[in-house]
Amino acid sequence: MQFKETKKFILQKLKKELPKHLSYHSVGHIKDVYEACKMLAKEEGVNKQDLNLLLTAALFHDAGFLVQQKEHEKISCDIAKKHLPDFGYLPEQIELICGMIMATRIPQTPHNLLEEIIADADLDYLGRDDFFIIGNKLFDELSMYGMLNTEDEWNNLQVRFLEKHHYFTKSAIRLRKAKKEEHLSIIKSKLNSLPA
Repeated sequence: MQFKETKKFILQKLKKELPKHLSYHSVGHIKDVYEACKMLAKEEGVNKQDLNLLLTAALFHDAGFLVQQKEHEKISCDIAKKHLPDFGYLPEQIELICGMIMATRIPQTPHNLLEEIIADADLDYLGRDDFFIIGNKLFDELSMYGMLNTEDEWNNLQVRFLEKHHYFTKSAIRLRKAKKEEHLSIIKSKLNSLPA
């Protein structure tokens, strides 16, 4: 498994080929999820071999956006299956990586610790100080797709999403849950202050 070469290859491909209108699903998001995976894996005591598989999944998890937004997780798996054998990944390793990629699909249904870590890492920002900055990028992207028109629609969507969302790993619950609840309260108070 040539992890460093794989990382270099996929990041270059994403930088060059990802549609420029993706304000949220950008290389910045991929790197953010990668770092969150590293942090949570350390907290959860993941071994080196599993860590490399997890970080590979993080690098490929939104590669499907190279093709389209719909069903992008499945396309991300196809891209991983196409390129990872060139870097010495075994079929069973690629299978595990695809399981992790699919665990980021909303609603999230992870089946093991590595899948729980990437699911939590993909939405790590929900419980961080940069929540509103990153959220604005997602709002811009969803608006561009014509999925949202107003800030009120966005805030209502965020409330529904945050109320349903939960972190899976003990570490993410400990590190992110309280701040995420704060964000939910802020958005609710914004909506409540609107004129009837």
